[in-house]
Amino acid sequence: MPKAYIIEVHDRTAGIIASDERSFRFFSSERLFDSLEGRQFRSARDAERAARAVFAERRHLVSI
Repeated sequence: MPKAYIIEVHDRTAGIIASDERSFRFFSSERLFDSLEGRQFRSARDAERAARAVFAERRHLVSI
């Protein structure tokens, strides 16, 4: 049975991840995180780390 989780970074919804038997796929919900769209991760935690890294890298472009 597939599972889905919401990934939030600094009160922003980065996207959702959906699991299959082997991995978690990222679906972006905000343009800032589009670089992660469709990427597969080994765990939900890995996807969250990637979203946090994208945010940290581009936070100068975002007004919090």
